[in-house]
Amino acid sequence: MKHKNDHTEALILTEGQGRIYNCGTMTAIFKADENETNEKYSVSEWWLEENSDGPGAHSHEDNDEIFYMLEGTISFLVGEKWIDASKGTFLRIPANTTHDFKNKTDKKAGVLNFFIPGGFERNMPSIVEWFEENQ
Repeated sequence: MKHKNDHTEALILTEGQGRIYNCGTMTAIFKADENETNEKYSVSEWWLEENSDGPGAHSHEDNDEIFYMLEGTISFLVGEKWIDASKGTFLRIPANTTHDFKNKTDKKAGVLNFFIPGGFERNMPSIVEWFEENQ
């Protein structure tokens, strides 16, 4: 996705700023896309409303993912095991590892995500469309 920023410019975003994608009870806020990082990574926040599912179990063939819990507790599937991650928890999901996440609590929860290498943001318009059609 191309926009006015490129990898030669500093990015400074305050809370809530970025490209926002509404996916039902889940909201993604992209802070840095591949054109802003020379295709090395993408950075996004994912916010889940209370008692809500995430994207569903999936894996990425060529991409590692890093998750860092910002607020609340999110349950993560890593391989075949579910773990509860609270604020400050760090997870690295290697390529080809099945994973998922969901919020099973009564409070909104958020996680910071690094997608390595970048490019995941290219999927966001179709992901938003899927959630709009399947709610």
